Amino acid sequence: MPKVSVEIPQELLDDLDEHVGDDVKFVNRSDAIRTSIRKTLDMLDEIDERHGRVDPEATE
Repeated sequence: MPKVSVEIPQELLDDLDEHVGDDVKFVNRSDAIRTSIRKTLDMLDEIDERHGRVDPEATE
């Protein structure tokens, strides 16, 4: 799996860390960030679909 380096404001990182670790939603930061990216992309796909910007060949 490729690695990506990003800069994240400390405030966002602190908020993220509240959801990472034992007995919380994500096992690590990478898991949390991947999940967030997937959900964001799903939302963008839905918006594109509503606005007729979806390429029918891309969904086949």
